[in-house]
Amino acid sequence: MSAGRQRLDKWLWFARFARTRSMAARLVTDGHVRVNGTRAEAPAKVVHCGDVLTVAAPHGTMLVRVLDLGERRGGAPEAQLLYETVGDDSS
Repeated sequence: MSAGRQRLDKWLWFARFARTRSMAARLVTDGHVRVNGTRAEAPAKVVHCGDVLTVAAPHGTMLVRVLDLGERRGGAPEAQLLYETVGDDSS
């Protein structure tokens, strides 16, 4: 992939929304992820910096803006640098 974009499942895994990349792919295929308000149909969907994701993960629903694309899966503090919380969809 060229700079500035990344597969959705890979980004979700790097950002620690799922424990494994296959679990991240399942979040997408099960319909639990929206990109800019549109349901993501495939784990290979490309995300860019600035995209807004709605993620209905097992630990809660979050609305986040992609700030950076990961290069590896690091610890939680590193993962939190990849996004900012826009709001909480659970209210």
